[in-house]
Amino acid sequence: QVQLVESGGGLVQAGGSLRLSCAASGRTVSSYQIGWFRQAPGKEREFVAAISWGGSSTDYADSVKGRFTISRVNAQNTVYLQMNSLKPEDTAVYYCAADQPGWAYRRLENKYDYWGQGTQVTVSS
Repeated sequence: QVQLVESGGGLVQAGGSLRLSCAASGRTVSSYQIGWFRQAPGKEREFVAAISWGGSSTDYADSVKGRFTISRVNAQNTVYLQMNSLKPEDTAVYYCAADQPGWAYRRLENKYDYWGQGTQVTVSS
């Protein structure tokens, strides 16, 4: 079992930055692929970013590419999502997820079994 806890969300003005953390416990996540997803009010949850277990591969949704950076420190069992140049449309609850679905399935939320409780990000205009 893997337990995930997100933190770092909050209220920020457009153009600002936040760094989200996803801390894992229960089992080491060094062998797990990690994905970040988000859900805005009234919308379905969507893929944001993913990182391979070793950190050598990353992937981003087009809407955040060039603004968000995913990284991991396996020794700390933590994955980060650095969010820069935030826009009001980035407002959502952000979730991290872990599993071993294979890199081809990195964007599919139903391939991840372990989820955090989410952290709210609100970007004001």
